[in-house]
Amino acid sequence: MPDNLRISTDELKKRMEAGEDFVVIDTRNPQAWAQSDVKLPEAIRVPADKLEQHLAEIPKNKSVVAYCT
Repeated sequence: MPDNLRISTDELKKRMEAGEDFVVIDTRNPQAWAQSDVKLPEAIRVPADKLEQHLAEIPKNKSVVAYCT
């Protein structure tokens, strides 16, 4: 993946604090969700292998940030 399509956690935090309007898709697997008590505010949880089945849940009018491990 090209580097210009990636953002760091620091950059994401800055954008969130600045009030930027985007949607976060948490594509970690369910085991990773179970092992973590952290969920980004308003993140949509969708396993990467089920993304196509959930496309209707993803707003079309916002930038998308995918969170994965």
